[in-house]
Amino acid sequence: MASNPPLPSFKIILGSSSVARRHILAEMGYEFEVMTADIDEKSIRREKPEELVMVLAEAKADAIISRIKITDYSEKDAVPTLLLTSDIVVVHEGIIREKPTSKEEARQFLKGYSGDHVSTVGSVVITNLKTGRRYEGLDKAEVYFHDIPDEIIEGLVFWLNFLRLMRGLYSELRVAYC
Repeated sequence: MASNPPLPSFKIILGSSSVARRHILAEMGYEFEVMTADIDEKSIRREKPEELVMVLAEAKADAIISRIKITDYSEKDAVPTLLLTSDIVVVHEGIIREKPTSKEEARQFLKGYSGDHVSTVGSVVITNLKTGRRYEGLDKAEVYFHDIPDEIIEGLVFWLNFLRLMRGLYSELRVAYC
């Protein structure tokens, strides 16, 4: 007879609208609440990708904390709650690249990656809302691409645009009905 894993002795708030991050936590068997920071990420700039992703993840955490009633989480008998925020960028030829803002930019990015490599730099910030303690981490990876044929690039641009549109629709529906 299979037994269910014990419930964690803490709650989780995922400070992200990322479907991938939600999927990871759900696949690990965690229950969690989703809150988004709704910050203007483009207004926060740093030259070094490691600094940029860390300051963005911190800004997301700060924005979410500013909107919640923190005393609900910090009372003596409150269940510890962990707020997870993160950010990731791609670095290609020394230039920080964030999510493409248009189909043309996505196409340009993908053509530049063809037969080349990029680095990804990601950060995670975990804030214990009960204690106020914050833990931060960085991760870097190198990704190498084979030549990407134009028809594959066009297919990827189509799907990336479709996913962007679906994310926007999901956000609108969530605001309207939740």
